[in-house]
Amino acid sequence: MTRFLHRLGRGTAAHPWRTLAAWLLVAVAATLTAGALGGTPQDDFDVEGAPALAGIESLREHFPGSGAAGSSAQVVVHDPDGDPVGDTDIAELTARLGEVDHVTSVAPPRFSADRDTALLAVVFDVPVTHPDLAGGAGVEALETAVTGAGEALQVELGGQLPNTSPEAVQGTGEVVGVVVALVVMVLVLGTVVAAGLPLLVALAGLGVSAAGVTLLAAVTDVSTTAPTVAVMVGLGVGIDYALLLVSRHLEHLRAGVPVVEAAARATATAGRSVVFAAAIVLVSLMGLPLAGVPIYSSYGFATGISVVAVAAAALTLVPASCGLLGRRLLPRRERRGLPPRRPRPARAPVSARWAAAVARHPVPWALAAFALIGGLAAPALDLRTFPRDVSNNAADSTTRQAYDLIAAEFGAGANGPLTVVVDRAAVGDAGVAAAADQLRAVDDVVAVAGPVVSPDGQVAVFEAQPAFGPADERTPALLEQVRADLDGVEVTGSTAMFTDISVLLSDRLWLVVGFVVALSMVLLAAMFRSVVVPVKAALLNLLSIGAAYGVVTAVFQWGWGTDLVGLDHPMPVSSWLPILMFAILFGLSMDYEVFLLSRIREHWLRSGDARASVVQGVAGTGRVISTAAAVMVVVFLGFATETDLVVRQLGLGMAVAVLLDATVVRMVLVPATMTLLGRRSWWLPGWLDRLLPSIDAEAPADGRADGPGATVPGPRQEERTEVPA
Repeated sequence: MTRFLHRLGRGTAAHPWRTLAAWLLVAVAATLTAGALGGTPQDDFDVEGAPALAGIESLREHFPGSGAAGSSAQVVVHDPDGDPVGDTDIAELTARLGEVDHVTSVAPPRFSADRDTALLAVVFDVPVTHPDLAGGAGVEALETAVTGAGEALQVELGGQLPNTSPEAVQGTGEVVGVVVALVVMVLVLGTVVAAGLPLLVALAGLGVSAAGVTLLAAVTDVSTTAPTVAVMVGLGVGIDYALLLVSRHLEHLRAGVPVVEAAARATATAGRSVVFAAAIVLVSLMGLPLAGVPIYSSYGFATGISVVAVAAAALTLVPASCGLLGRRLLPRRERRGLPPRRPRPARAPVSARWAAAVARHPVPWALAAFALIGGLAAPALDLRTFPRDVSNNAADSTTRQAYDLIAAEFGAGANGPLTVVVDRAAVGDAGVAAAADQLRAVDDVVAVAGPVVSPDGQVAVFEAQPAFGPADERTPALLEQVRADLDGVEVTGSTAMFTDISVLLSDRLWLVVGFVVALSMVLLAAMFRSVVVPVKAALLNLLSIGAAYGVVTAVFQWGWGTDLVGLDHPMPVSSWLPILMFAILFGLSMDYEVFLLSRIREHWLRSGDARASVVQGVAGTGRVISTAAAVMVVVFLGFATETDLVVRQLGLGMAVAVLLDATVVRMVLVPATMTLLGRRSWWLPGWLDRLLPSIDAEAPADGRADGPGATVPGPRQEERTEVPA
């Protein structure tokens, strides 16, 4: 691989215009193909294994053309002055709603006790994923129909269709984050040209990946939030990968290496870290389909496309741009051979002095770091999840306004009733009546509507209204009680389905964690020829991810920082978050692990001094890892300002995890633990050494290979470390 990457770097640097032209052709072809053949993102909540799915399928079979087979919406009409809503206004509004495409019926209004609020149920004959309704088209049609429903009336939209309509991407926070990231890179790299290069390369890769995600949506369901998550991750890792290559290139330029050769060596050395870092991210994303929910597969595929695209852009466009720009990447005074304006006394870099200080007293440093991360992770023990609840939407959104009006006028449970399906053909009318009596006797069920008998007479359906909203912590227990008390019935509806999904994802979390950790450890063991290093890396990564869970729990669920993230009340953590955040963060954390351990192992192979290699490795990567982490943190915080709850929580959690990973973990725990372990860090049993494939994460900095069979001193044969060819 080293030879291939060296040739790739040399070829692209020597012929930059050809490389740029090839990328332009690829981007244009991908965009045109996506425009002609691409699909539209849409969510799929039919989750195999969820008990509520059986009830939904029964409703689709016995109520064709109803909201069960298609989709539905709620129109809330409210008089702010408290006067009764007029029958004429309701009749006119019902007529206009009935004229909307795919609307099969508008149920008679349900009035509040004081009649100042009316609730209209609108039924469509197609699901929310139908092209005529997806992407906000269905909501726009409803908004047109309710316009002018009475100048003194407040009309809001809720229910299935509006609630599942994708939130518009704001983009303001992301732009601010990118600008701040650019400023950080200018301060570190010294020139606007060098700082702008990683950003431009990442954007080029994202442009191609966006077309890939659109094409993916044409062949499979892609979640409406998957493209945003793919952009978030792709932008972060793309800047990181390009920044690593640019930093290595600048090192070689400052050492007097010619421009083309410097780009080739940077691609051969740092490029291998990029390849394997991207591979580990992809390995982590491979765990998402194990969650058993179609949405997760789309997250994994979309984000994987983004990671591959930005990694390919970094490996080709960075050396090409370096070859094109030449020494203009260096600050002007360095290009002219002038001394710095403010000469600094000759002393070791800050990162080297820091690593040496940690290595001198590893135990207290390690204990302090573990205490900090443990304290931040503690709230995660109280983590409670729920997939999606409209009460978490922005206060000025029509769905949130509808939710609040329904809760105030009809009770909080009216926003998430349980749909109970009784097999009338099996139990008869007496059994249906008995089920209704049992349902009314259940604690925390305040109202039961129905039964509604299907046209074929096979099933009867009740609507049971809980005493609390769908995201309330008591909902899972109520659902379990109803299913236990009523034999031979199916409990379904959006509240039941989302609760089942939450339980399912909680059960599958450990399967995903085990798969991702095990596969990543095997890959790291092959890279670094060690058993101890992968185990240590996995444990430290799990600690930083646990701390991120804790911070998200404290901010969103405990309400410790809701004002800071623009929310007006505490809320559960999204059920989509734990697995999604783990898979992405584990891969991103391994990026830094690969960057750092590559340098440490390089010095270890040369010197055989375990402690000195740790200090030198941290010194050699501290600046670039800190810069890359700072860039990623500000980018993720930009996404934390979005309106979509999943994106907001994911942005904050990933920013916290990356910050801790690049500071507490990489700058304290890694040097402290590796100093304590000493030579044992590189222990690998001989039998396992023979089984593992030979993979080297990064060649020596000067571009020379050390040849096969090179060994480092060791008191025991099993501590021998071979350098792959």
